Amino acid sequence: MIHDTPLDRILIRSAGTLLALLWIVPLAYAVWAAIHPPAFEARFDLTAPLTLANFTSAWDQAPFARYFLNTILLVAIILGTQLVLCTLAAFAFARLEFPGKSLLFALILMQMLVMPDILLVENYRTMRSLGLVDTILAIGLPYFASGFAIFLLRQTFMTIPKELDEAARIEGCSLLGVLWRVYVPLGKPAMLAFGLVSVSHHWNNFLWPLIITNSVETRPLTVGLSIFATTDSGTSWAVINAATLMTSAPLLLGFFLFQRQFVQSFMRAGIK
Repeated sequence: MIHDTPLDRILIRSAGTLLALLWIVPLAYAVWAAIHPPAFEARFDLTAPLTLANFTSAWDQAPFARYFLNTILLVAIILGTQLVLCTLAAFAFARLEFPGKSLLFALILMQMLVMPDILLVENYRTMRSLGLVDTILAIGLPYFASGFAIFLLRQTFMTIPKELDEAARIEGCSLLGVLWRVYVPLGKPAMLAFGLVSVSHHWNNFLWPLIITNSVETRPLTVGLSIFATTDSGTSWAVINAATLMTSAPLLLGFFLFQRQFVQSFMRAGIK
């Protein structure tokens, strides 16, 4: 048995504090620059006046309302489709028997090893052949089936006693009824955990949306912000930092409000 010494605890706490500082310093600078006039964006004067003009200026200089709408639609479509498809697939792999089951599940696990960037060219060719270039659907379509979600939900469903299946079938539930009344309620912690990861990832996804979109009507926040913050736009860093905080605020607010549920969901959805 390994026992922690006081020195070990001090080293762990020091390392954690250092990592926290490294993470929070850029955010602290962004907040400072966003709420002070441009003249103080590189001057740390505690007597500097506070202002919200940078946020107003950023909102007026770019169509952020449209970017927010596109991003919300995108993450909602992706998450909703993922939960439906991956729940059905996970239930099939956990409780049903069919030819090639092990091989298909192995292929799904292999998908988790493939970096999405490798498929950018082929995905673009597919979207072009379908006539979906520069659409929100084209951004989300390659992510509708998630190998991670199928794996996570399958592992969760396998921990549910089979006796509950039999009890539900005796009560007259169909196969989909068993899934809806037994497995979905008991799998909610895993679904919540995956949902938080999915929303965070696709809210911040940049490279694929940059390639597949060409217009304001389809660009998400990440692409819109990158165009807004180009060096030849003449926009001050104070305004750019204000725009950055606006685009990241929903995720930061969601994390601070639901951090306990976020951690508990992953603990309850632990892979056994």
